[in-house]
Amino acid sequence: MEIPALVASDLDGTLLHTDNIVSARTLRALDLLEGKDIPFVMVTGRPIRWVPPVLEYTGARGVVVCSNGAVIWDPETDEVLSHQPLVPELMADVVARLRDEYHGVTFAAETETGLRHERAYRVREMSPDVRPGELAEVIAEPAIKLLVRLEGAATVELTDAVAGSLAGLVEVTRSGEELVEISAAGVTKATGLAWVAERLGIPADAIVAFGDMPNDLPMFAYVGHSVAMANAEPAVRAAADAVTATNDADGVATYLESLLS
Repeated sequence: MEIPALVASDLDGTLLHTDNIVSARTLRALDLLEGKDIPFVMVTGRPIRWVPPVLEYTGARGVVVCSNGAVIWDPETDEVLSHQPLVPELMADVVARLRDEYHGVTFAAETETGLRHERAYRVREMSPDVRPGELAEVIAEPAIKLLVRLEGAATVELTDAVAGSLAGLVEVTRSGEELVEISAAGVTKATGLAWVAERLGIPADAIVAFGDMPNDLPMFAYVGHSVAMANAEPAVRAAADAVTATNDADGVATYLESLLS
């Protein structure tokens, strides 16, 4: 393919190694892009507060598409440029529907001020930004994402079932094997990346994107050339135009080196 006008990449399982580092080889590949004036956009399911540890390796490389496209953040100014939240009334409807269908389901909400979660919702992150509460408190303010857990359920099948239950009402996806992620209708990594590309005057067919999980599939459908990691889920590899090495083998850097040489 031709030299891209923009490169976009997921973070976890893609740009980052399993231990969350960015390798020296990957940093050299990002510098190669910068040297050729090719914008690089991180497109992640992570909320803003989880992005700075990555930037400690990479430095600011431009705006970041966070929370599966719901937030566009400029790390240099610490400014939120775009924010498309779920409103409380919609979350209340979603929660009621899912509680009717799935016994034992629990909820958390990513908000501008951090994560609010039901006390029964299992969390791994311990920080002042993570606060337990009653369900009414969890969904009391607009949320960037609504997170759904059902202990003992297979998350792949649960995600598909929830997507069917809520079709047309919200966007349902997942970026791992532990929880279901719900965003406002029409909000995906594709719409977040499109927001950035349109402002840079770059057409979708001139973009190369890397990813590994189902939340990357809308982005793959949007761009001109999609590249899955060797560690990507089978459906993601099947949807991609090409497959590169694993994240731990610097698959993004490997592909960019070949593409730009």
